[in-house]
Amino acid sequence: MSANETPRAYDAVIVGAGHNGLVAAAYLARAGRSVLVLERLDHTGGAAVSTRPFTGIDARLSRYSYLVSLLPEKIVRDLGLDFRVRTRTISSYTPVERAGRPTGLLVGGGEQRTREAFARLTGSDREYEAWQRFYGMTGRVAQRVFPTLTEPLPTRDALRRRIDDETAWRTLFEEPVGVAVEETFADDLVRGVVLTDALIGTFADAHDPSLAQNRCFLYHVIGGGTGAWDVPVGGMGALTDALAAAARTAGARIATGHEAIRIDTDGHTAEVAYRTADGEGVAAARHVLVNASPHELAALTGDAAPEPAEGAQLKVNMLLERLPRLRDPDADPREAFAGTFHIAEGYAQLATAHAQAAAGELPTAPPSEIYCHSLTDPTILGGDLAERGYHTLTLFGLHTPARLFDRDNDAVREELLKSTLAQLDAHLAEPLADCLATDADGRPCIEAKTPLDLERDLRLPGGNIFHRALSWPYAQEDSGRWGVETRHANVLLCGAGAVRGGGVSGVPGHNAAMAVLERN
Repeated sequence: MSANETPRAYDAVIVGAGHNGLVAAAYLARAGRSVLVLERLDHTGGAAVSTRPFTGIDARLSRYSYLVSLLPEKIVRDLGLDFRVRTRTISSYTPVERAGRPTGLLVGGGEQRTREAFARLTGSDREYEAWQRFYGMTGRVAQRVFPTLTEPLPTRDALRRRIDDETAWRTLFEEPVGVAVEETFADDLVRGVVLTDALIGTFADAHDPSLAQNRCFLYHVIGGGTGAWDVPVGGMGALTDALAAAARTAGARIATGHEAIRIDTDGHTAEVAYRTADGEGVAAARHVLVNASPHELAALTGDAAPEPAEGAQLKVNMLLERLPRLRDPDADPREAFAGTFHIAEGYAQLATAHAQAAAGELPTAPPSEIYCHSLTDPTILGGDLAERGYHTLTLFGLHTPARLFDRDNDAVREELLKSTLAQLDAHLAEPLADCLATDADGRPCIEAKTPLDLERDLRLPGGNIFHRALSWPYAQEDSGRWGVETRHANVLLCGAGAVRGGGVSGVPGHNAAMAVLERN
């Protein structure tokens, strides 16, 4: 679309072709609405993309977001998406040294095997039985809460009645999740494994009075009604490619290289000004859906900016010539790396790392977790890489808030990456560096992204992967009927910063589309 074309009026203009914007576009176009999607980059997908980051290497990695849990099957079915996920048979492996010898906790591979792993680590069945009770409780909550994500927002009382479990409500919604973790589990390592779901992308302590950790934990355990985190077949880009195809097939127009710069609205009609390499243009619309952060929304509409957001993670992508051997003699790397491989994530270690980062220092033992996409889905490896034993590794580091990188992003990134990999190496029988593949220029196949890198590349405010603090999945003051409404009647927020946003879910996109369709 040329910036010099005569302005055309659309039923909906969507700002941003990330997965939520594409979900909204597909729903609205399938309902017969005229839809224009404006995307500033030269491709669709936003943070849900597959790329070949290493020169001359045919390996398509999920560069930013990488696992799927919160995407409702309803959206896949409604839009007829050619998209599949695969379940990981191993949930997690956590290495540790006990009594001077390397060991670990493997969760998965069947109930009996998991029970034996808990007993081997802790000396009894107590922790396993506590684990079963605790996740039985979260599973029941997931079954009741997950279906509500694509419905109008329930009230707090209505959601409480729907859950119908006062212990679960208190544990997840009213008191810091650290209370339940400490009351339920005795082993430090087990406590840490449980707590990590409360900290992914969220800089908080187990007992943070804001309950930011509880909201993060809730979204990590309700996905799909089970809490399972699955591997997207073909990488995360397979989802957004399928969404873009569905939107285009339904008649939506997707214009890449078009950066929205202003939204003018009187509440009934709107105009979206945009910029391209050829100049500037305007598109008129009855509704505008913004698949960007609340900060970007405020900048586009001229409204007051919300509270600053801050990310707190290190994202590392790697390609290996082989999986490294582990010090734990009972651990098979093909199992240990297939699920979530926890590093320096004991309960006390997580608390220490948070305290150090809150004091303005890099954690001395940075916590992180790794998984290997290619063990579950080798289709992301082209040529004969899979046959030669190559594998991808994705690492997600915790407790590294954006403020720590302000002094020198490049230098701090290298320092943090070195110390993070040192924590992993402590549990390996060979250095990870010996296993890294090299690209066509002879460089190691490893890239790291800090919150500041994500802010620069994707315009995530402060590098926050959720765009802002996650919200409770119920109606609050000014949240509107669907959780996507803004103070402008015909401008909706359909990105991760909407109520019930965050993660690769498509939920804000679905809900924004439903809000538009209800009004017509």
